[in-house]
Amino acid sequence: MKIVEKDSSLGAQVLDINLAEPLTEENYKSLEQALGRYGVLSYPNQHLTAKQLRDFSVKFGKLEVNVANMYYEPGLPEVMILSNIVENGKPIGLSDAGQDWHTDMSYSNTIAFTNVLYGITIPMRNGKSLGNTEFSNMHAAYEELPRELKKELDGMTVTHDFNKFWEMMRRERGSTRPPLTEEQRKKKPPVSHPVFLTHPITGKKVLYANPGYSVRINELSEARSAEVLDFLFKHQIQEKFRYRHEWQQGDVLMWDNMGTIHNAVSDYRPDEPRFIKRCQVMADKYFPAA
Repeated sequence: MKIVEKDSSLGAQVLDINLAEPLTEENYKSLEQALGRYGVLSYPNQHLTAKQLRDFSVKFGKLEVNVANMYYEPGLPEVMILSNIVENGKPIGLSDAGQDWHTDMSYSNTIAFTNVLYGITIPMRNGKSLGNTEFSNMHAAYEELPRELKKELDGMTVTHDFNKFWEMMRRERGSTRPPLTEEQRKKKPPVSHPVFLTHPITGKKVLYANPGYSVRINELSEARSAEVLDFLFKHQIQEKFRYRHEWQQGDVLMWDNMGTIHNAVSDYRPDEPRFIKRCQVMADKYFPAA
């Protein structure tokens, strides 16, 4: 196994590894540490069944079954289907196009550690991949905050709301998402987390707020909270913090949801098929439920 660092703020490629085969505990430990250090890891040229994807992912922590997930591998609800393909008039997967910047599971009491995506069908145009995934480095975003703002926000918490992002996605053109039911809302009520999270792998602080789910800094007035969040949302997606993964068929891509935020780029048409399988790993091993 060889880990090759990208020439950017984030990212590394993992070579000479077959994820369809069982890995050693030493392998997993090395990958866990690399994920904390680089934020994003890509594994090219993989050939996996849904069960193999699940078995690789679960080694990093408990797998989440999404409260609103209507599209998953038969018999494997932990393996979600992301796709724009429609068969017999019905979508076969959940579209993740045009999601804008966010951090998965920040709206949950137990936050997410990593997403593991397997690219099976990747839309291409003129020899270039579409639907690529952008990332921004929250270690660097914290480090470059004004000193006065770090001091002001130290020890404060921010509320995250699942419904904020869901409604934003419903407004996207061509969205097939229904509104959340009352039962789904009750399962995912708003939660609060530290604005500055100490990363359990690196031991350094990260900015743990994002445009998708963060709605209010609890210890500030409503006006000051809105002002600060507006600044943070612009600050954290500066180009110097970013890396864009250009998908290729057979890629497995995983990223650290504590140390990055991400955005799925919506630049492909309905007739340009995309099919990806995904597992989401919770951070329960780092932040056990009370």
